[in-house]
Amino acid sequence: MNGKSLLAPGPAPGWLRQGRGFTLIEVVLALSIFALLATILYGAFALSHNALAKSYAGASRSQKQRSIADLLGSYVRSAFPYRSSPQDQAIFFEGESESLTFVSAYSHGMGGRGMAKIRITVDEGDSGQAALYLEEAVPVRVGGEEAATAPAQRVVLQARIKDFRLAYLDPQADEESWQEGWDGQERGMLPRAVRLTFVDEGGRDVRWIFPVMMVVLAP
Repeated sequence: MNGKSLLAPGPAPGWLRQGRGFTLIEVVLALSIFALLATILYGAFALSHNALAKSYAGASRSQKQRSIADLLGSYVRSAFPYRSSPQDQAIFFEGESESLTFVSAYSHGMGGRGMAKIRITVDEGDSGQAALYLEEAVPVRVGGEEAATAPAQRVVLQARIKDFRLAYLDPQADEESWQEGWDGQERGMLPRAVRLTFVDEGGRDVRWIFPVMMVVLAP
């Protein structure tokens, strides 16, 4: 037998060489690539999820502020020059820089019809932040004990706001003139518009201007 053992090692057949397993380096490299891809995909997913959540939150906040503006606008636009009696020339409209009380021809509690006494104000807490409140009282009672006994519904329109201010546009001024207060008894008329400004909980400046339609449409 040529002095060689039948069991001597020799070159492996081609089919055996092709079926060998992965080396340790190849396995580690494949796992590293997989981990890197997984990290990249997870980061992209997390970013898209956060962006979507912020988008939904922003849309919800914007929708809420639009609803509040629509409600307040309905009241202010329908402001009525209410007098206690036909002989009384004084108009009930008490406008200050942080509160407004007046009579509106729009009543949300009565389905948009009928008069209501409206009060818009803020209550400031110890943290420096305030809450915007709306009160609607039906039937309309002004002055003295009758006003104190009128049933009122009070709701929080928006919490955690800052720098709340009201201003009133003078209808008799030649140029645009905003006043910090407006007393209907002294002036004998309603303002042309009411401006409301504040900083919301997200730090954004909010500015709403509501025209008083009875003044705007007056000849």
